[in-house]
Amino acid sequence: MSLNRFLKLWGPVLAWAGLIFALSSIPALDSGLGTWDEVLRKCAHVTEYAILGFLLLRAIGREFPALLIGIAYAASDELHQHFVRGRHGSPMDVLIDTVGLLIGIFVVQRFFLQSRRA
Repeated sequence: MSLNRFLKLWGPVLAWAGLIFALSSIPALDSGLGTWDEVLRKCAHVTEYAILGFLLLRAIGREFPALLIGIAYAASDELHQHFVRGRHGSPMDVLIDTVGLLIGIFVVQRFFLQSRRA
């Protein structure tokens, strides 16, 4: 694989993973909105990981390896949050992230890849 092709496929994955890492490094993300704060943060998890799932599938080209790499990254992100003041790692967030990955991978598979085959 040429360097250009590698950067085209994996550059967005690495940039997005870096953004997720940076967001996870922010201490205490409480907006003061109570229950809405929790709902919005979980929706953000799903969205972040749906995009990551899309990018991983685009880079790898196969669903299952993209999902496994995404889940591994989600678990490592939660471990990272364990060491950030005001944050905590949560197995439930890994599950929520996995739902996001599945959505991202499904959307790519259903709409993007199928339309390319037609």
